[in-house]
Amino acid sequence: MEQWAEIRRMHFVEGLAIKEIARRTDRDRKTVRRAIRCDEPPRYRRAPAPSKLDPHRDQVASLLREVEGITNTRIRELIEAAGYRGSKTILDDYLRELRPLLCPKRTYQRTVYRPGELLQFDLFEPRSEIPVGHGQTRRGFVVTCELGFSRVATGALVFSKTLPDLLWGMSRGLAKLGALPETLVWDREGAIHAGGGRPTEGFAAFCGQLAVGWRILEPHDPESKGALERTHRFMRQSFEPARSFANHLDYQDQLDRWFAERANARFHRGIRARPSERLEEERRGMRSLPERMPPTAIRRVVRVPQQPYLRWDRNDYSLDPRFAGRRVEARVGQRDIAAIALDSGELVARHRRSFAKHRTFTDPAHQAELERLRGIRRREPEVELRPLARYDALIPA
Repeated sequence: MEQWAEIRRMHFVEGLAIKEIARRTDRDRKTVRRAIRCDEPPRYRRAPAPSKLDPHRDQVASLLREVEGITNTRIRELIEAAGYRGSKTILDDYLRELRPLLCPKRTYQRTVYRPGELLQFDLFEPRSEIPVGHGQTRRGFVVTCELGFSRVATGALVFSKTLPDLLWGMSRGLAKLGALPETLVWDREGAIHAGGGRPTEGFAAFCGQLAVGWRILEPHDPESKGALERTHRFMRQSFEPARSFANHLDYQDQLDRWFAERANARFHRGIRARPSERLEEERRGMRSLPERMPPTAIRRVVRVPQQPYLRWDRNDYSLDPRFAGRRVEARVGQRDIAAIALDSGELVARHRRSFAKHRTFTDPAHQAELERLRGIRRREPEVELRPLARYDALIPA
C-alpha cells in the first residue's frame, strides 16, 4: 500500500519518468505502470472458496418461507439431517442476512398520548419469593401501571392473579396517581379477559363504577404495552438486584420509594423529561377520584361453627364464640380480615391478614370469652406487693 502511494506521488507530483521511478523503487517497469494506472488501493484477492452451506441454501430459504417463526437452532437440526456439517456460526451469519429479505420484520410508528388518555396495566413477577413472616416465603406478583403521557408508574404487591387481588392492585395504583384516566389498558389476563376481547363481569363492573373505558389488547402483542414492558425491564435491572426484604410490607414500602425516588424522578429518554414533572400537567386532563373506590374485598357469608374459627387461605382466624351458630359476612382484604354479624351488624372478629400458611390466630378476647362460656375460671397470678422503701434501700441515691 505504501509503495503504491509513493509511486503515484513520484509520477503525478514530482513528474518522474517510469524508468526513474523503477530505478528508485527497485521495481519492474510493468509494476510501476500498473500502479500508476490503478486508481484504487491494491488489496489481496483470491477466488472465493465454496461454503459447506452452499448445497443447503435452497432448503434454508424454503424453511424460512414456509414455517413462520422457525428458529436458527431448528433450521440447523433439519439441514444437519440432510448432510450439513458446517458450524453454527456459518448458518447464523447467513440467516442474519437472509431473514430480513424473506421475513420482513414488523415496523412501528412512534405513539404520542394525550394527557390522561390511558393507563396501562400489567403483572410483574419478582424472581424470588417474598418473605411473609413465620420463616415462610410466597410467590408474589406486582400489579404495575403507567400513564401514557407522563410515564409515571407505580406498583402494588399481591399474592395471586384472582380478580379481587388485581382490582385491589388497580385501586391502589389509581390512588397513588391521584386521578382517573379515560381508558384502562390490559392484556388478556385470565381474571380480566372473558374471551373474544370482552372483559369479565367483575372488571367491567369495576370500570363502570369508576366511569372509565377499557381496552383489551390483542393476543401475542406485548408491543402494545411497550412503555410498561420497558419499566419491567428497568425493575429487573435497578430494583431487584442486591435487595433484601423483611416481609411483604417491607417489599411494598421499598417498591414505593424506588418508584418515587428513582423510576419517576429519572430523565426519561422517550418523553425527554422527568415523569414526575409531567404528572401535574397530566392530572389537569384527568378526572378526580371518587370519594369511595369500588370495593375489592372478598365477601363470603358463613355460619360460625361450634369451634369458632374462620379458615381462609390455609390459615384459621378466631371468631367471637358468642355468635356460634349465627351467620356472619366475612370480608377478606389485602391487609385485614373482618366478620360482621348479618342479623345485628356487630363486629364478630377483626384480624390482620397473614400470607403465611398453616397458622392459627386467636384473639385473646375470644379465648377469654370461650373459657367463660365453658365455665373455666382462670386464676390470676398472685404478685407480691412490696413497699417502695424496700426499693429505695436497694437502689442507692
